[in-house]
Amino acid sequence: MVRLHVKRGGESQFLLEAPGTARLAELAPLAARIHNGRLKVQRLCSEMEELAEHGISLPYNMQGLTDEQIKELKLKDEWAEKCVPSGGSIFRKDEMGRRNGFAPNEKMQQVIKKTIEEAKALISKKQVQANVCVTVETVKDALEQLRGAVMIVYPMGLPPHDPIRMELEDKEDLSGTQAGIEVVKESEAQLWWAGKQLEETKLLSDYVGKNEKTTIIVKIQKKGQGAPGREPVISHEEQKEMMLYYYRKQEELKKLEEEDDDSFLNAEWADNHALKRQFHGVKDIKWGPR
Repeated sequence: MVRLHVKRGGESQFLLEAPGTARLAELAPLAARIHNGRLKVQRLCSEMEELAEHGISLPYNMQGLTDEQIKELKLKDEWAEKCVPSGGSIFRKDEMGRRNGFAPNEKMQQVIKKTIEEAKALISKKQVQANVCVTVETVKDALEQLRGAVMIVYPMGLPPHDPIRMELEDKEDLSGTQAGIEVVKESEAQLWWAGKQLEETKLLSDYVGKNEKTTIIVKIQKKGQGAPGREPVISHEEQKEMMLYYYRKQEELKKLEEEDDDSFLNAEWADNHALKRQFHGVKDIKWGPR
């Protein structure tokens, strides 16, 4: 299996394995599916952290309003009584005004937080360093873990307007957001390697040969974005190590220069004839006009 180190915007994202016979028309959408799945997991984890701290999302017409404004406008959150977390709630006001403040108790919070950590670990960029590949199944597993945690804490479900429920039901609206910009549609996905676009009509082996143990760095782009920046000749870490090496070398040379300094030869005690001149009484004779 050929191993693809997938990058986006110069940053490592995940490792993907594919046979050399894989068609690039199928491989690019697959990479985009995994990339977008990882983004979904990250968005869910972010929202679930808020869920654990401040409870369910308020209706859109109540978000960002103060308690006085809500009272003055006679608004009511109809889902507050329907969506009570298992084991009861504790009040923790959301200063951003997005959630109702009725957070799960400490035990249920730990269920959510532990699941978030496990899901993040499955799709983490650190998996690249650990030489672990991420697949569509890996992403699905992370999503199911998060779904399960939500069902444990909120067995009755979340309000239909809650971002977590919308993400889990694939109804999220990311238009006009930074999160939407990061998504790469499968139909628009392109893979680049060594400054060349991998054409959809070809096989992976047309570029990397028949060696199934090859590892290549590919970059995922949207169609029309043009060629991504080339990979640096040396990595950032290697550059730092080189700079540190040359700095230490420079310091060693400075130290050697100081140790090799022979200016002490001009000192009086280093003069081989000083004692002789002293006995002859010509020690301090100076030549020249007065």
